Amino acid sequence: MRPEYFQTQFRTETAFDEWPYSFAIITAYATTGEVWTEEQNQRADERLRKVVIGIDPDARRITGYSPTTGHAEPGWAVSMELAVAKQIGREFLQDAIYFIDNGTIYVAKCDGDDAPIFVDDFLNRLD
Repeated sequence: MRPEYFQTQFRTETAFDEWPYSFAIITAYATTGEVWTEEQNQRADERLRKVVIGIDPDARRITGYSPTTGHAEPGWAVSMELAVAKQIGREFLQDAIYFIDNGTIYVAKCDGDDAPIFVDDFLNRLD
């Protein structure tokens, strides 16, 4: 698992009083190590938005970013089961997704059956 996944912070444009009990954070931007044009990233993000809104009409925009490099990727916080989130991550060429369960954030590889790995309390990572 890439070490930068354990350093990611999150921010939202809108403050939310409550978060679902469990949800996934999924992005559609270029997978780690690849470079896509901004147009390719935006097209993939729009496709992902349509998928997640179809599953959870209350999906929320959330951006993951590196506090050290400043790299940021907008994504979606969406209520769904872990297996579904990993499947969508694979469909959108992602290496991993974040999964929040009862306030705890985990990172999970999209391929394979490995258990999600503990990262932190979600609110510690949310600006």
